[in-house]
Amino acid sequence: MLDDFGLKAGKDVIHAMAPFWYRLGGDMTPDEFGLHAARDIERRILEAGPENVAAFWGEPIQGTLGAVIPPETYWPEVERICRKHDVLLVADEVVTGFGRTGNWFAQETFGFKADMMALAKGLSSAYLPISAAVISDEIAGVIEGREAVLQHGFTTSAHPVTAAVALKNIEILERENLVGQIAKDTGPRFKRTLKALEDHPLVGEARVSGLMAGIELAKDKPTREQYPLELAICEHVGQACLMRGLIVRPVGNVLVLCPPFILNHGEIDFIGKVLREALDDVQSRLD
Repeated sequence: MLDDFGLKAGKDVIHAMAPFWYRLGGDMTPDEFGLHAARDIERRILEAGPENVAAFWGEPIQGTLGAVIPPETYWPEVERICRKHDVLLVADEVVTGFGRTGNWFAQETFGFKADMMALAKGLSSAYLPISAAVISDEIAGVIEGREAVLQHGFTTSAHPVTAAVALKNIEILERENLVGQIAKDTGPRFKRTLKALEDHPLVGEARVSGLMAGIELAKDKPTREQYPLELAICEHVGQACLMRGLIVRPVGNVLVLCPPFILNHGEIDFIGKVLREALDDVQSRLD
């Protein structure tokens, strides 16, 4: 089957609707669409038969799709559905884990609790490669209760150097209260700065959670019509930003920003200034 973005599901994997209100929400409010998208998961579970579904996997914020931040109603409803049908809930917190959204984990931000989660770059702030899989006490209890030994392992797992870097990184995050700073200071200022860009003719939506953002460009704001990808509008804006000293990530028709946790007020203001100048630059060439 194909999902809403044309991705072909594998033999043992079923894709559900992305919680992408701006692209897929139509006339629904964000809260209505959040429930609608979550219930598409339930529809897929029922079609396959709950007894055939082991787990639902999802990113709290879909990063590579364009920093897709789901409506507030989405994740609590997903959890309710998974509990109802005895389906494990797995959160991919590779991007969002360890403070990116203003909480240590995005599950706190969006109000749900996973049975398992995947972690990676946030563990070491990407200074060295490291990852981890975390399981609930309930799952651990099942594994520990088996008479047979669960053999598992990965090449260079538990490497002492990367483990030491991860521990030191977490220590710094705690000591300097960087997660709390994102929640109460830099995160809100970053959001206000980027939301202010929504008055620009090129910007359809600026979505922000903590220090993670996606700026959706639109050809027609009322209808949310996108620019054809072959025009590479985002790439042009990205290059205009780069020439002014700011690196952003163009993803289709979305500019993605994930600045470092040590971001200060002046740098946030600089980001807003450069983005507006770059958008003006590209807009003038379109006109």
